[in-house]
Amino acid sequence: MYRKTISYRWFTVLNTALLAVLAVLCILPLVHVAAVSFSSSAAATANQVFFWPVGFTAEAYSRTLTNPLFLRSLILSVERTLAGTLLSMALTVTAAYTLSRSFYGRSFYSWFFVFTMLFNGGLIPTYLLITQLHLTNTLWVLILPSAVNVFNTILMMQFFRAIPKELEEAASIDGAGYLRSLITIYLPLSLPSLATLSLFSMVWHWNSWFDGLIYMTDYRQYPLATFLQTIIQSGDMRNTNIDPSQLKILSERTVRSAQILIGALPILLVYPFLQRFFVQGLTMGAVKE
Repeated sequence: MYRKTISYRWFTVLNTALLAVLAVLCILPLVHVAAVSFSSSAAATANQVFFWPVGFTAEAYSRTLTNPLFLRSLILSVERTLAGTLLSMALTVTAAYTLSRSFYGRSFYSWFFVFTMLFNGGLIPTYLLITQLHLTNTLWVLILPSAVNVFNTILMMQFFRAIPKELEEAASIDGAGYLRSLITIYLPLSLPSLATLSLFSMVWHWNSWFDGLIYMTDYRQYPLATFLQTIIQSGDMRNTNIDPSQLKILSERTVRSAQILIGALPILLVYPFLQRFFVQGLTMGAVKE
């Protein structure tokens, strides 16, 4: 009969305590931001808010959700996340499925993918290419340059290789081609990996702000992450389209906190539904035979 040793029990206790402390440290900043966003202007300005609202009010959310500039950034981020994730997953799956097959020159193409992951043209050549393609200030400039993620492609390829080839051989005997085998056999068996990589892509597109800052010359075309980063870094609320007279009633801190919380909310809502696939999708895709 298996018995846990004293040292193993101590390790479990300390490990649990350490993870609990790390979890609290991750949650507390979010709780503080939520408390500030629901607090009155005077309490937020006087730094009287910690983890509970002081002078509860939802005025900052009301002003934020009726701000056309914020809503435009939010809609642009939603469009970017949905279109970018769909395109990225389509290219990742097709590239990974192709590289998982046996064909002449597969090693060359695999190393070519790895080479592009290690080396790239650099920021300035990439910017010149984007401008010559007339992609600046368009949605496509936020999607196309990052459409293929080599790290995700390698994970997906390893996942496909772990699926027994006998299944595809049986389907081939029944007349199925490569495309039908991919749709009816490989994709249904790869749901954990698909969910994990989709979450990676969604989080990256939602939180990415640097490309919006350099490729969007008009601040009214900023995605939400770039919009929030600009406001937080500059501390200037004049470009937020909020009436300056309203800022006397509201606090800049409460408005910024409300915008940050609204910006983080979609990912916080999606993550629990995909979390159960997370560990399985990563570990199975990372195992190399």
